[in-house]
Amino acid sequence: MPLNLTPNAAIYYHPDGYGTQKPRLMGRHAAGEGFLKGFVQHTQAKELYCYCPSRSMAKAFHEQVKGYGFHGPVRWVSEERHATLAEVGNLFLPGPGLGPDAWLRRRLDQRTYSLTGVTHTTASHGAMEAILDLVEAPVQAWDALICTSQVVKQTVEALLTEREDYLRARVGAHRFMRPQLPVIPLGVDCIERRHDAAARKRLRAELRIGDDEPVVLFVGRLSFHAKAHPVPMYLALDEAARRFGRRVHLIQCGWFQNDFIERTFREDARTFCPQVQHHFLDGRDPRYRVPVWSAADIFCSLSDNLQETFGLTPIEAMAAGLPAVVSDWNGYKDTVRDGVDGFRIPTRMPAPGEGADLAWRHASGETTYDRYCGETSQLVSVDVKACADAFERLLTDPELRALLGEAGAQRARELFDWSVIVRSYETLWHELNLRRIHKAESVPRVGTHPAHPARPDPFTLFASYPTSHLRPETRLLATADAKSRYRSLLDAGSVSFSDYVLPPAKSLSVVLQHFAEGAELGPLLDSKSAGDARLTLTRAVHWALKYGLLEEAE
Repeated sequence: MPLNLTPNAAIYYHPDGYGTQKPRLMGRHAAGEGFLKGFVQHTQAKELYCYCPSRSMAKAFHEQVKGYGFHGPVRWVSEERHATLAEVGNLFLPGPGLGPDAWLRRRLDQRTYSLTGVTHTTASHGAMEAILDLVEAPVQAWDALICTSQVVKQTVEALLTEREDYLRARVGAHRFMRPQLPVIPLGVDCIERRHDAAARKRLRAELRIGDDEPVVLFVGRLSFHAKAHPVPMYLALDEAARRFGRRVHLIQCGWFQNDFIERTFREDARTFCPQVQHHFLDGRDPRYRVPVWSAADIFCSLSDNLQETFGLTPIEAMAAGLPAVVSDWNGYKDTVRDGVDGFRIPTRMPAPGEGADLAWRHASGETTYDRYCGETSQLVSVDVKACADAFERLLTDPELRALLGEAGAQRARELFDWSVIVRSYETLWHELNLRRIHKAESVPRVGTHPAHPARPDPFTLFASYPTSHLRPETRLLATADAKSRYRSLLDAGSVSFSDYVLPPAKSLSVVLQHFAEGAELGPLLDSKSAGDARLTLTRAVHWALKYGLLEEAE
């Protein structure tokens, strides 16, 4: 099949990965929904491809993209028919796990299509293992793992290097193939986030916030152990509000995982930030999810957690024209320019080599992933004094707020709007298409070796189990009641359950007719010299032997 060089991709789809209408909303859900909507609305492709396991999921995909305004053709590629991915040329996976699909592709010509994954968190065991798997999986130079920030790319490279160094020492390996590691950030719909004066007036009235009373906004999962610990923000904002001398509001718009976390947030707000008026809103509620951006004057996110990799909310704040006060941490380093779009607050954490015990507590099962994230974040500090100074400057200077907010809005339009990000994806897919033509193939299949060493032909791996195998000279005879027994067998649940290997009636008829008077196996198979027809007849013979429709002739 000729290579498809059009910059398009089949989207691996599962409804859980591309929707935010759920009680347990995570950053990857918002990122997935934003990507799919942005891709549909800005792609140059005239038709979309959905790669998923079931027709019902394909229908859900079709309905979702239709809701985003796409009315062109949508093609479903089932996982059983993954060879048809050659028609589009690229497969987009919403995670870092390229390995399983690289092995699956190896059953075919490995040049037929490219794989593209994307990072989210890199702190979990699952994410790390998916990245480490890239060293041994048959990924190619025409595959890519998109890193959403420079720090994520450094993390991925560090993990890959550790695994490569281990294999050098263990087995003397020296040739490694990495996928491309481009840095492409997440995106934002700048039009949707534009300031809405009516929404601002309505929500501030609902919350009883005066027109001249500044509002600081945090948006995201309200989790002190897995997102951003609120106490440094509370301390800094309380000090800034005291200096400011007028009423200040803090809106935290998100969701709590449980009652204990909610109670802790509210108690800590009263204890550490008494100078400020507090409002907690459910960020899953459409009444608040978008309008809250217009109600605010300053955005704040002091992320201090290892599981954060990019941080979507700062670019949403920039698109909304809000100056951002963020920690100088992870992907925030790539988005908010200190003193230009807002302020990046210095952070500190222990030096390399001072946390191995924390990693092993989690690895051994002594502690959970959530607690691992929480324990490490307890040792990450954000400069509270610098944060208070930043808040004070913005609270006391509306002109500075406007200046930084407009700079951020312009940066969001130029770098982070989905129209820009989708072009970056399509440019990448075009480059991968060209690589499929010109770059050397890694680990091409040789001889009869399986596509995946751990997924061999079972009859090859377990060839020593049976007493013997059928040979071309083996003589077989159809039993007298073979045809009637066949009909009875079709009604038996213990037989009919395996419909994939159940011999077609036509094939079984050919087999029984061939052996009606006793005959050697070879001539039957020689009549179907190769391919699926020969395999179907061979399996029909073995199936017939299993149920006594055939027996060895004397």
